[in-house]
Amino acid sequence: MKKLYRLREGKKIAGICAGLADSYNFDVTLVRLVFVFVTILTAVWPGVLTYLAGWYLIPEVEHPKSPENIKEGI
Repeated sequence: MKKLYRLREGKKIAGICAGLADSYNFDVTLVRLVFVFVTILTAVWPGVLTYLAGWYLIPEVEHPKSPENIKEGI
């Protein structure tokens, strides 16, 4: 199972979409567009609350291929 992380590189706000795109090899712009579209469809608040919870709960990494992250298993 892949670890979930936020990226410092290429982030716009908290790096959640960048981390998801990097870990699953998706285009980051596509992930951001899908997130915005789903957030608008769900009356905004569920998407905003989910993003804020992810910002608090998901660890931030410099890059998942760096030696300290490989050692930690990220």
